[in-house]
Amino acid sequence: MSVLDATSYYQATATPYAPFPALEDAIEADVAVVGAGFTGLSAALELRSRGLTVALLDQGAIAWGASGRNGGQICTGFSPGLEPLEAALGREAAQVCFDISEEAKILITERIARHGIECDLKPGQLIGAARKSQMDVLAHHRDHLASYGYDKIGLLTNSELEDRVDTKSYCGGFKDEGAAHFHPLNYAIGLARALKDEGGLIFENSKVVEVRQGPRPVVVTAKGEVRARFVVMACNAYLDGLLPQIRSRVMPVASYVVTTEPLGDNRARALIRDDDAVSDANFVVDYFRLTGDKRLLFGGRAAYSGRHPKDLARNMRPRILRIFPQLSDVAMSHAWGGHIGITYNRLPDVGRIGDNLYYVQGFSGQGVTLSGMLGKLMAEAIAGEAERFELFTRVRHLPFPGGPLRRPALVLGMLYYRLRDMLA
Repeated sequence: MSVLDATSYYQATATPYAPFPALEDAIEADVAVVGAGFTGLSAALELRSRGLTVALLDQGAIAWGASGRNGGQICTGFSPGLEPLEAALGREAAQVCFDISEEAKILITERIARHGIECDLKPGQLIGAARKSQMDVLAHHRDHLASYGYDKIGLLTNSELEDRVDTKSYCGGFKDEGAAHFHPLNYAIGLARALKDEGGLIFENSKVVEVRQGPRPVVVTAKGEVRARFVVMACNAYLDGLLPQIRSRVMPVASYVVTTEPLGDNRARALIRDDDAVSDANFVVDYFRLTGDKRLLFGGRAAYSGRHPKDLARNMRPRILRIFPQLSDVAMSHAWGGHIGITYNRLPDVGRIGDNLYYVQGFSGQGVTLSGMLGKLMAEAIAGEAERFELFTRVRHLPFPGGPLRRPALVLGMLYYRLRDMLA
């Protein structure tokens, strides 16, 4: 069995819910939403709050893709920083984009509170620098965010970081008090329950095989169809061939996660004192945190080749022990993978095709935070308030070069960044 099909820790500890039916009929709705991850669930909830009828479809269960299989870190800003947005849109518009990214965090916490979602939400993120040159980069990042009014990051010396994380792997770092982490699948299940309670239609195991565009688009599955006024495509790395005109602008990349057996309260607190999420400052990131039941969750080792490790737990174990050699006696409980979508510039690709088909893809590792907010912006645009949505559509996105050779070209490019991480 592929690691992409393996049962995740999140699935093993998910909040139980009655499965939603598959679509087996022809129905009508104001909006058909394809993809029941964070983006699609958020768009559907916002559309229902504005009185539109919604049919949400997914080829699997709720959040079976990246939304339910990720590291659960709610991070600040955009993956490449704010400089690319400044270059693309100007400083004033970049400020608006950053403010929207901060609103994205608020949207998550507000929905958790409003809908009573139990998903182990915890504040705080640490980023560790393996080399002094990375401390300079982190200091610049802190100062640049401060120029946008974000004052929640403090630099940490080597000893200050070691007080918080019991490892010798870093020479310092910073703490972001405005970041957080949670159980992403339970959050998504909570959103699905809220959508159902508010009258939204949800169809699981309903793979969309065609999207017929036109004045009255039709979303077609194997056994049914939805005729709608608008379509929201929230597929990200799982778009497949549904929209060939934008497929080349996003690259599915495999990412992997493992969890240990429970460590117990004392050992867990000794490992990560304040229950922060932690990541390194490399381009190809490793990250880790504690779960609600005090396991170490560890992710990273992104794969760009399309080939996956046969024994993921064994493959990831040396990466964990390099940071925490004191865990040599601890067994792994779950090991799984999934796809994230990345763009060439690592900024989300947001757009509209014709007058009635909206899409967003390519969160490039920042989807936990940004996906829900961009789903909301698509809903705003459909409801006639398109200003914030249109701002993101102004960012130009290039296809990955190489045509059928684009994946080998990406592998070579990422090899360069891995070497840079090791040698910088």
